[in-house]
Amino acid sequence: MSRPMRNSPGLLILAVGCLGAGAALADDSAQWLERMNKALATRNYDGTFSHWHGGRAELLRIIHRVQDGVVSERLASLDGSGREFIRTGASLACYLPDKHRVVIEQRPQQEPLVNFPAVTDETAQHYDIKEVSRTRFNHRDTHVIAVTPKDQYRYGYRLWIDDSTAMPLKTELCDANGRIIEQIVFANLTLSSRLADALFKPEVSTEGFEIVRNVPPQPQALRAPLAWSAMQLPPGFRMTVRSAQTLPGSTAVVDHMVFSDGVASVSVFIEVQQAGTPPQGAPGQSAAVGSSSAYSTFIDGHKVTAVGEVPPATVELIASQVKAQPPAAAAAAAGARGH
Repeated sequence: MSRPMRNSPGLLILAVGCLGAGAALADDSAQWLERMNKALATRNYDGTFSHWHGGRAELLRIIHRVQDGVVSERLASLDGSGREFIRTGASLACYLPDKHRVVIEQRPQQEPLVNFPAVTDETAQHYDIKEVSRTRFNHRDTHVIAVTPKDQYRYGYRLWIDDSTAMPLKTELCDANGRIIEQIVFANLTLSSRLADALFKPEVSTEGFEIVRNVPPQPQALRAPLAWSAMQLPPGFRMTVRSAQTLPGSTAVVDHMVFSDGVASVSVFIEVQQAGTPPQGAPGQSAAVGSSSAYSTFIDGHKVTAVGEVPPATVELIASQVKAQPPAAAAAAAGARGH
């Protein structure tokens, strides 16, 4: 199920972890998830879907093309904001008419704008996966697959996967009580052998817009290096990304880490504590936006913020366990653990 994640401060886009390269699982239900992710990654398609979360509904259009090994995608809001996200290879352009701004940044080529849960042998240890029914949906035969977490640190999913194309037609994100907290429903979805270049151009006029290019910070812009890590993580989670980023529209640099179990993921942003902010030991701050949870605290002179489409307890645990060590000490500790 696609899900909104704040992968950089101030930007709300649809994103989730990609399908791992794990071997096909014996269980046919898990194989349907693998077929679905392969279809999403390799097919050309153009679809319109409603995205319901946080008591709001938004209509969006997603266009995806693979041509000569290059992936192009365009995600556009159809409900008045005019926001569009266009990805070509590793370049992502975010068109934000309400801010009169275009933000351009580099992202891994395997990180699509819209993706869905993927389960490998490793991640399957933390989820029960089964086909709960076969039904007709939007005039198509579908397999309804339930992905149910085995603990309280992650949400569950239900997916309606088209029998003939393996494309997802509907997805639901559910809490521990089975309550739907986010839903995606495709009104139409067309597969095509060719998609014109014009479909990947923004409709919004950018005349007078501010152009912000988020580039990796230069070595001289980086602070004295610290090796940030989490001392304790929920079962199955591990660090998958570690990087430094500049904040949009400024020269401020934050450390960025992503922790994932292969299905759910949590982004952690670490920035130098500003004067006048609460001291270490002050109560942390929780927030929720739709299906996303956030938790901020202050550790070792830094503000630590964890954000993810996971239960509040998960972001609080991860943020509160973040610690920093000088690189030499971290390397020595890692070496000691290896013996």
